[in-house]
Amino acid sequence: MADSEALPSLAGDPVAVEALLRAVFGVVVDEAIQKGTSASQKVCEWKEPEELKQLLDLELRSQGESQEQILERCRAVIRYSVKTGHPRFFNQLFSGLDPHALAGRIITESLNTSQYTYEIAPVFVLMEEEVLRKLRALVGWSSGDGIFCPGGSISNMYAVNLARYQRYPDCKQRGLRTLPPLALFTSKECHYSIQKGAAFLGLGTDSVRVVKADERGKMVPEDLERQIGMAEAEGAVPFLVSATSGTTVLGAFDPLEAIADVCQRHGLWLHVDAAWGGSVLLSQTHRHLLDGIQRADSVAWNPHKLLAAGLQCSALLLQDTSNLLKRCHGSQASYLFQQDKFYDVALDTGDKVVQCGRRVDCLKLWLMWKAQGDQGLERRIDQAFALARYLVEEIKKREGLELVMEPEFVNVCFWFVPPSLRGKQDSPDYHERLSKVAPVLKERMVKEGSMMIGYQPHGTRGNFFRVVVANPALTCADMDFLLNELERLGQDL
Repeated sequence: MADSEALPSLAGDPVAVEALLRAVFGVVVDEAIQKGTSASQKVCEWKEPEELKQLLDLELRSQGESQEQILERCRAVIRYSVKTGHPRFFNQLFSGLDPHALAGRIITESLNTSQYTYEIAPVFVLMEEEVLRKLRALVGWSSGDGIFCPGGSISNMYAVNLARYQRYPDCKQRGLRTLPPLALFTSKECHYSIQKGAAFLGLGTDSVRVVKADERGKMVPEDLERQIGMAEAEGAVPFLVSATSGTTVLGAFDPLEAIADVCQRHGLWLHVDAAWGGSVLLSQTHRHLLDGIQRADSVAWNPHKLLAAGLQCSALLLQDTSNLLKRCHGSQASYLFQQDKFYDVALDTGDKVVQCGRRVDCLKLWLMWKAQGDQGLERRIDQAFALARYLVEEIKKREGLELVMEPEFVNVCFWFVPPSLRGKQDSPDYHERLSKVAPVLKERMVKEGSMMIGYQPHGTRGNFFRVVVANPALTCADMDFLLNELERLGQDL
């Protein structure tokens, strides 16, 4: 009892609880929000793993700590974490910090409910349906279904499972033994979750037929047609095509109208992975990139990416009105989904998903949308496109910078050619040496904490940088800094 007397629990002491939380929120506002989004501060405070373990003192012990120590723990966690809301964080497809979305996330965490029944999440059941209705309308559907999923990978996996169930409903009970060899089709630029989903669902990665992409990374519909014929000739049954609107590296948009024509001819489910590019539907100027998406059977869309709604916010949208989600995934657990409840049990959405507990992901998006309106979110999308175009034009003006291609989205891909390699494109080891530049510069920028940019090889191309222009707080000055900093970091290479 000595330990508990020395450091009593906060339970039952509302004054102490309030004091702690106000102090924690103060730390969050000062360190994570104000400093974490300030260009005058570092993006990250790099430490090697062993040193970081010591600094964080991760061991969990038998005796509790004082509130002063706990507050110091909070400061350390924030200090050594990467600041993804920072204007110099270009590393992922998500970035930025929307204050209204953050407010929604704080409320969500404070209420700590699960989105499976109306009785324990009445506000959020109704809110989720309204947000999903709005997203479906932007796709071009006047009706349908949908659900928020724990990430775009799960949305894609659900789409594959739904397409399989729709064609072979017996597989839910009798399993894979009831199925012929199946084939699904996606481009070589697709997200890796398609392969993972095929493996997880028991289809096997061999069931994924990889369709050619053109030089800009778009699926080639003629090769899709050819691949379908080949699969059928081999005795497989085609059942789904997964197109991509906004590929991860190049930001390419597959030609949805032509792909939909192929799917219609062959009776295939069309899924569109618009996890990255779906938010472009909000822009009247740029939504043509997704022409044909209304012909899809399902769409994955991640507002936590380009809309900066905060991780995670991933919607799976369906054109289906036959309750396919619940028929495919439901198990009618009698302790949760009693059919004799005192309200309309159709409001209990938990049986639409494979999860039981499901976090609330709609509030942050709803609150942000309420604050911004369609017009504010459209301006956000258009601004990202405009800044990406500004960056491209600046790259063209500077020596030592070479575009991989003209982007059609906000992924700007380019090489930094250091002074020692300029003018030596004909050297036999030029591409090998150029490929080593990006990893060196990435290490330097991270260890200085000045910015973060992703790099990768792609096909026959050696490593190049991919700048993602998504943070709604970005300005032309941030684009200028990015290029100036690369030149500074690479001037001796």
